[in-house]
Amino acid sequence: MNATSVSRASAFPAAGRRLVVYVVYDRRGGVDEYVVHALAGLREHAARILVVVNGRLTPEGRARLEPVSDEVLVRENVGFDIWAHKEALDHVGAGLSEFDEVVLTNDTWFGPVRPYGPVFERMDAQDIDFWGMTDHAAEEWHPFTGSAGVPYHLQSFWIAVRRSMFTSERWARYWRDLPEMSEYRDAVLAHEIVFTPAFREAGFVCGVAFASEVYGSGNASLLAPEALIGDGCPTLKRRVFFHSPPFLDRHAVIGRWALEAAAEGGYPTALALSNLARNVAPKVLNADAGLMDVIGPDHAPYDPTAPLRVVVIAHIFYDEMTPEILERADTLPVPYDLVVTTPDAERAERIRSHIARLPGERGEASVRVVESNDGRDQSAFLIGCRDVLSPGRYDVVVKLHSKKTPQDGYNVGTHFREQQFLNLLHDREHSSRVLGLFQREEGLGLAFPPMIHIGYPTLGRAWWANKPGFERLADEMGIRVPLDDVSPLAPYGSMFFARPAALRLLVERDWRYADFGGREAYKDGGLAHILERMPSYAAGELGFHSRTIVAPDYAAVSHTALDFKLDEMSATIPGYAHEKIDRLRDAGFVGTGSGADFLRMYMRVNHMGTVHRLRRLMDPSRRPGRWIQAVVRVGRRKRR
Repeated sequence: MNATSVSRASAFPAAGRRLVVYVVYDRRGGVDEYVVHALAGLREHAARILVVVNGRLTPEGRARLEPVSDEVLVRENVGFDIWAHKEALDHVGAGLSEFDEVVLTNDTWFGPVRPYGPVFERMDAQDIDFWGMTDHAAEEWHPFTGSAGVPYHLQSFWIAVRRSMFTSERWARYWRDLPEMSEYRDAVLAHEIVFTPAFREAGFVCGVAFASEVYGSGNASLLAPEALIGDGCPTLKRRVFFHSPPFLDRHAVIGRWALEAAAEGGYPTALALSNLARNVAPKVLNADAGLMDVIGPDHAPYDPTAPLRVVVIAHIFYDEMTPEILERADTLPVPYDLVVTTPDAERAERIRSHIARLPGERGEASVRVVESNDGRDQSAFLIGCRDVLSPGRYDVVVKLHSKKTPQDGYNVGTHFREQQFLNLLHDREHSSRVLGLFQREEGLGLAFPPMIHIGYPTLGRAWWANKPGFERLADEMGIRVPLDDVSPLAPYGSMFFARPAALRLLVERDWRYADFGGREAYKDGGLAHILERMPSYAAGELGFHSRTIVAPDYAAVSHTALDFKLDEMSATIPGYAHEKIDRLRDAGFVGTGSGADFLRMYMRVNHMGTVHRLRRLMDPSRRPGRWIQAVVRVGRRKRR
């Protein structure tokens, strides 16, 4: 079809029939509830919903899809959603002519965060051939194409096409000649940035429901999600919650506010958090979705009319700390059961004496002598208290232990203990509000203090030697949640609030004390330290998200220290945080935290006397990008 032969109705027919083709991909073969919710909302706006599943589909997944769709196709996972759309169009075949509009979409968004209806009505009234929910501005440079740049295009996660276009020869030729796509880059270069220009050049007229230029952005779906929701956009892109946190920081994208905006419109954000917990690295999600809570007056206290069954499990090696641990536990606003584990009978008797002298609002209290102290609080929790953590017995468990960390010195060790206790069980009001979180969020799996950084060099290296062993164990346990790159999101210090159901994968494994090795095995790379880093990932696999929690007075101390450290480190390299990170990594520093890595990086940038030139290029008044280009050139010279 050429430009002069294009014909279209002045608007979408009032009684128009709409076909929705929705593509699903889940590496586990399931279907998350957010997909069901999105399709259920589309039901009233579509004459037919065809779901295409890339990869395998479990019987449970099919059972979820069938009530909200008219047909489900399962295909090999090749060619991404683009080839899934092609296969769906081929499957419908001549039957496509029965429809007035085809919506090609996928599972990369949450919705409806605002009603679909007003958007369909507004776009139906427009004299166009195809339209997108959002668009992407033209750019001179793009990470996928380098200097080639990208043209203006509709974003491919939602493109609606009218009869005037999908019955044309140009449409048939486009899909007939669609190239193979083995990488995500191919999907962008060979389809997303090609589709819109190809059909506009053929004379077809496109529209967009929410234009990025209105929001002062080249990509509003990623960089202005809260504003889009405020203007009635029914879709919230999932990428907002797994894109690089430093990049989103550069553009002041606050995922927490986007989730709150969705919730204000009636969207059940628990569906989004459950999906994200299973599919996003937990520390990335914690940053992108703003899942840290400074516990204060804006947090509702515990509601006694909806009681929770609470147990405190405390491993006490230093029995002289028993009164302090009980004092903290007694800040809980409910009568709680207490289970104490300890390595020997003598300690157990002293602990029982402490408990007897310090009455509190407790239910049952017991002291257990564990078979072995190998693995310390980790083995005592997962082996010695497996029965306590069994399904249905308690709603919330509070894990504590007598932490002294004497090897780090008195001041540092004392601060670490205080960082744990102050943020977990600060006082009665604080503890009440933390329990209130578990009442309001059924999907909340764990709550624990943020990463310790005062007194410890954890920033940038908190995996230490534990990541290889973690990867092996996670694979054995079927934990497919992506691992964080630099540091895991973990309850360092191994104290936390948790929903026992979120710990199921850890509890149901048949651990043995021998698995933990002897005293010499209690070190980085050993099982106990690996398990310290695992709860958020194990909970995420089951769809439970984690929150970090901090008391306001500790937040003041921690934030000012962190602010100053970041300021000092940032002074060494120009640019925004994401640019600094890229520059250092391109210079050879991969972030493992070893001195040897830093030395290699320094030697690379110092190669052939380039430091002076790099210092000049680092001047922010010079052309942006010169610094990184110079470092890359130096690295290439060295490799030759």
